Amino acid sequence: MNLSRKKLIQYGIIIVLVLFILIYPVEIYNIFLNILGVAMPLILGAVLAYVLNILCVKLEKYFFPNTKIKILQKSRRALVILTTLVIVTLVMVGVFRLVLPQFFNALADFFKNIPSFFEGLSALLEKINHNSVISDQLESMNIDWSSVQSKVMKYLTSGMGGVFGSTFKVLTGITKGFVNFILALTFAIYILATKEKLSCQVKKLAHAYMKNEHIKKVKYVVDIADDMFSHFIAGQVTEAIILGSLCSIGMLIFRFPYALSVGAFVSITALIPILGAWLGGIVGFLLIAVRSPIEAVFFIIFLLVLQQFESNVIYPRVVGTSIGLPGIWVLASITVGGGLGGIVGMLLGVPVAATIYQLLKNDTNRRLNGIEKVK
Repeated sequence: MNLSRKKLIQYGIIIVLVLFILIYPVEIYNIFLNILGVAMPLILGAVLAYVLNILCVKLEKYFFPNTKIKILQKSRRALVILTTLVIVTLVMVGVFRLVLPQFFNALADFFKNIPSFFEGLSALLEKINHNSVISDQLESMNIDWSSVQSKVMKYLTSGMGGVFGSTFKVLTGITKGFVNFILALTFAIYILATKEKLSCQVKKLAHAYMKNEHIKKVKYVVDIADDMFSHFIAGQVTEAIILGSLCSIGMLIFRFPYALSVGAFVSITALIPILGAWLGGIVGFLLIAVRSPIEAVFFIIFLLVLQQFESNVIYPRVVGTSIGLPGIWVLASITVGGGLGGIVGMLLGVPVAATIYQLLKNDTNRRLNGIEKVK
């Protein structure tokens, strides 16, 4: 087999890169993490632009689609982007106004109940002190209470430095996250405003460095992936709204407190497949437990039943139907994605699996075309 000079150079570069990765895996991994950290605002901006573009495309159908007025033609995109951001902001503000007031009320109830908690604890200790059997057992243990007190005080004193250090780290993280969010939002708005121009630039680069045959294959895969991801996001939002509504309705029926706020919080966290409902349920449990621990236990039982119904009935049907992925593969993709990549893996597992499923389905039908009809 005769190889051209160009092919030999290409294979040589590939071999050198593979050897370099095998010899210095830790260094390459650290470099990759540094690059990822620097590029994270841009990545988040691209993801945010993709999600917001779904709503923008819907709105563009109603905002002067066939207008011939130049001012409207020039300002139409900006108006659509502004309307999209306003809608998303209003939804978030509405949810927070439902959740936060009752959450702070629950915290107030918690701190208000602290004195009664210590009164109960004091009464319990007094009963123990008057119980001769327990008193004799405590005396026989020869506990050095002064030593215990000094150790507790030492722990609390040393812990204060950790608290201040942790507070500083949290504040630094919040500031960094806020700056990254502003950069990501700015980048997302720029992408939405110039998406046609960016698409044209990508096409030019592709035609300059790739063969037409390869371009067609890449475009075919990208179109299917785009269709799967956009339908997945729409289905996930629909499923989250359904689950939050069912949670609020069920809590109202069983007379649990904070029904609307917990349902709204469950809707937000349910955007994370399967696991998200439990995150919202934990917050609901804590809110209810402040008022009545017994009701909180019954709430967990209610949420367990609702979660099973959501995982096995609602999610596969709503999300699976929207992307054409059978229910069993939806559950499998969430399990595998969560095991490999945690929450991010769970979010990406379903649309990635749906893309692979659709590609395999189309290729199988193409190969068996005229031989056997595949349903």
